[in-house]
Order: sequence, then structure tokens, then C-alpha cells
Amino acid sequence: MNRQVLSYQATRYELIEVAKGKKPADLFVRGGRVVNVYSGEILPAHIAVCKDRIAYVGESEAAIGEDTIIVDAENRWVAPGFIEPHAHPWVVYNPISLTEKVLPLGTTTIVHDNLFFYLHLGAEGFQKMVEDLRGMPGLHLWLARLVSQADYTGEREEFSSESVRKLLDLPDVIGTAEVTRWPLLYDADPFLLETVEYAKSIGKISDGHTSGCSYERLNSIVASGISGCHEAISVQEVKDRLRLGLWTTLRNSSLRPDLPEIVKAVTEHGLPTHRMLMTTDGPHPGFIEKQGFVDGLLRVAVESGIPPVQAIQMVTLNAAQYLGLDEHLGGIAPGRRADLVLLPDLTTFRPDQVVAGGQIVAEKVRLTASMPKVDFLSYPQKKPLVLDDATLLNPDRYRYPVDDRQESVTVPVIQFKIAVITKRRDVSLPVRNGYADISDHPGLIYGALIDRDGQWISHGILDNFLDEVDGMASTYNTTTNLLVLGRDPVAMGKAASRVRDMGGGIVLMEQGEPILEIPLPFTGMMTTSPFFETAAQIHRSLFQAVRERGYRFQDILYSLLFLTCDSLPGPRITPNGLFDVKSKTVLLPSVHAE
Repeated sequence: MNRQVLSYQATRYELIEVAKGKKPADLFVRGGRVVNVYSGEILPAHIAVCKDRIAYVGESEAAIGEDTIIVDAENRWVAPGFIEPHAHPWVVYNPISLTEKVLPLGTTTIVHDNLFFYLHLGAEGFQKMVEDLRGMPGLHLWLARLVSQADYTGEREEFSSESVRKLLDLPDVIGTAEVTRWPLLYDADPFLLETVEYAKSIGKISDGHTSGCSYERLNSIVASGISGCHEAISVQEVKDRLRLGLWTTLRNSSLRPDLPEIVKAVTEHGLPTHRMLMTTDGPHPGFIEKQGFVDGLLRVAVESGIPPVQAIQMVTLNAAQYLGLDEHLGGIAPGRRADLVLLPDLTTFRPDQVVAGGQIVAEKVRLTASMPKVDFLSYPQKKPLVLDDATLLNPDRYRYPVDDRQESVTVPVIQFKIAVITKRRDVSLPVRNGYADISDHPGLIYGALIDRDGQWISHGILDNFLDEVDGMASTYNTTTNLLVLGRDPVAMGKAASRVRDMGGGIVLMEQGEPILEIPLPFTGMMTTSPFFETAAQIHRSLFQAVRERGYRFQDILYSLLFLTCDSLPGPRITPNGLFDVKSKTVLLPSVHAE
């Protein structure tokens, strides 16, 4: 594997000399209780650091010199920096604001998903952004998507093997990302398999996503080359994945807070953890505010009965081994990156200090390191919103079209069962002027997905989602096209027009006026703020607004995100039209928006 991004600042010679005590260390952590993830022990030891790497772990203080920075770790535990192996750095926050929040919580390595950056910036723009982000403290690695999360015309040209291979050749990109549409792998689609094979040939991983996949089908997915999966939601699914050789990542996220249940695979069923990792899987900002990040995973795991050292192994050494980087990451030993978390206890896992790459980057859960200034809007975006008002302000764009020769029609309604799972519910509605009319059906709302270029529009009707919303528009969805919802088509058009004017984001309209405006100018998904609090405030405002208008689930951002995907069960509004995922049937095709 090309590991230039993990190249040593310290030379081997320097590390050897510091280990001997003949050259002074740059940083010396004195007197801590070192969590040894290799042996499973907690041992009293000092740690000598040369530049970005650990040179020595033991009893000697010979490496202390005149200019050595000494960190007193007396009565504290010293653990390896935590690793998040499956991050989605676009849940309103961006990579910089996410790091600003979670690095002080002890997460020193983040493996990011590139989906929306690639969709909007292309391969060259994404590469330029990655280069600019190398100035962030901590280690930031990437996984490259093979396809998007909803099929659309031109998708395979955008995700061509040639383009994705260029990304895989970058040192920061350590493999291919999850394929949410896993039936493509089950069907042995050569478009995906060729790139997976290329990743394997250059020593990189292929992350997986096998939500709802049976054990029998899982065999074929593993045979396709997938290395791991984070989608187990029961003890049995954990067993299935482990038994077929997958690295199994236990998840606790805002959408799926499953860890207390699935960890029973260890605490009650006695499975070993040496092939288990943990992930937060892109939680919404409010979840991170309340629960933390990888530190929160450790708290929940220990509260659920996992011994502290074993839990730490899962988010350090195990993660590094899965990523193929355990020579560099995941433990406190000579030659490894000096990523250290100083903890007052092994129950709260809230760090006193964090060291990343040999530098003290946080104290008392506050960032002390400087962050690079990155202008996210300076990268040319491939898909600006170019919709005109003739398209957006026409209320008929948002109504559900039917045969006007009938007095009533039965419509396949998208009924929400939980935050992201829908079910088809057939509803008889009156026909007025060629459209199904929902005015006499409280709880139903119109839904439309409009192409950013105004080439097509898809329609649907939703139930049990937002009971009382006049108009809502959002580019925050898995296609980043314009998703428009509501009971009042005039208000829907005004919301859509306002989102266009903002260059992306979320708008709620009520009685003809905007009651909430959330600009998300970067890819239509993210703020450009370097501060996590901006994203947290946005989430609080949005969640309160939708709660007041009938939203009854726990994660509005993921409800919006997955309404337009074609990988989760039930009907969805996709670029190809109203699509039933289970039957693979287009129930109402998209139409030209002119």
C-alpha cells in the first residue's frame, strides 16, 4: 500500500537513538498507566516521543533532555488514540468542524467517506480538498465510493473505474467505501468488482454495507472482496458476519443506537472481540453533543459489560489491523504514531490531554492545536443549482400527476414506519385537474425531487412523516437534488426557490413566510463553518421545527437523507421516479420538468 501519508517525520536512526537515551525526546509522558493493547495489560511506564513517533516505552527516563516537553501522567491512564473507521463527515458539519469537536474527545484518526465531496467536486476537486485538509491535526484518511446511493442517468460515467482508481492511488485514500446497494455485488456486477479487485491488488481495503442481507446471500458479498461490515443490528447478525470472516464493526449512532444490544454477542454469547471494531457511523450533531464520539462508544461498551482494556482494543488496535495500518497506528509501542489519550479513569473516557502525531492538541476537552483555513467554496462544484422560478414557483410541479379521466385514483403512498424505513400504503384520493388531491386527508403531504439542472422531476405522497408542514425544501438528501415536501404546493415552490437562492440548504415555509432557513452551501449538505457548534445549533433548530409540525422519529437528517436513496426497504422518491426498493419497481416514473 502507498503509505506516503503515514511516512515518518522521525527517522529510524533518530528513534533508535532516543530509545537508547542517547538523543533527547521531543515529548516525554512520565509516570502513566499505559494501556497495552497488544498484551491486554495495564502497565506503569514512561513514553518517549521523537517528532511524530513513539521511540520508547518503559522505566527509563534517560531520554529526557533540556528541551524535552514533559507531560506528567501520574495517576492517569494513557491509551492509544481512538480510531473512527467509518465516518461520514458531511452531516451538516464538515471535516474541519467535526475534527474541532472530536479530536479533544480522543479520536485522533478518522476514516472519512468521500461521497458528496466526490459527487460535487469530482476527482480533481476532491484531491485538492484532501491535500488542503492534510494540515488538520490528527490523521485523516479516506474511503472512495464506487457508486452513489441512488441510481441516476450518468452515474456510471461519473464513477468510472478510471476516476475511482485515481483516487485509490492517493496515499490518503486507503480503500473503497461501503456499497449501500449491495445487490450489485451479489449480482457480480463487473463495474464494481473490477475496482474492488484493483483496490485489493494495491493493498487497500474494501469496506462493506450489508443491511438486511441474509446469511446465504452474505456468502456472495464476502466472496466479492468486501472486508468488513457495520450493519449488524442483532447478535445473530454479528455472529453471521464473524463466521464468514468479515471484520465486524459494532455501531452506536443517532440512527441506530444498537451497541447495548449487539454487544451481548460478547457479554452473553462469549464471542471474542479480536475481529470487532466500533463506529458512530456519522451521527447527527446533537448526538455528538450529548454522547460524544468514539469516547462515547467506549462508555456504552463498558457500561454494557465489556472490560475497559478490551473495549479500548476494539477502537485502537483492531481498527488499525482492519485498515491494514497496525504498523503505524493503534498501539503504544516504538515506531507507532505518537497518538495518545490521557484519561482520568476508564469509565467516562473523557480525556485530560490528547497527543496527536507527537503534538499536544487538546487539554481538558478543548482544542489547543490550530486548524487550517480551508475555503470549501473555492473548489469548483460540478452541480450548482440552476433551477429558474418558472420551474420552482409553479405549484403544479409538486402535485401528484394522475389520469384526469378518473374521479378518484389509488395512489401508492410512502408511509414512514421508523425514521428511515417506509412501507407502501395504497390510498384512494380524489382527482382534481389531473392531480391526486390530498386536501381532505390530514397527515398526507406531497413530495417531489427536482434535478439540480431542472431536467426531471419525481413525485410521491408521504404519510406519517410531517403532518403539518406547508412547504419544506432541502438539498440535504442522498442525491443533493432539490427535495420538496408539504401540503401547500404554493409554499413548497417558495421554499424551493429560497433554497436555490441560498445555494443549497433547508427552508421551512409557513403562511407564505420562511420560518426556518438553514444555508448549506457546500455540496448542499454542509455548512462552511469551522466550528462544530454551528452544526449543533442548526440541528437543534431544525429538530424543534419539525417536531412542532408532526415529525415523530429521532433523526430528521437521516429521514431526509434516505428518502431519496434506493437501498432501504419501501417506496422512495429517487431520480428515476417513485421507486419501490423491495420489488425493484418504478411506481411512477420521473418526468421532464419543462
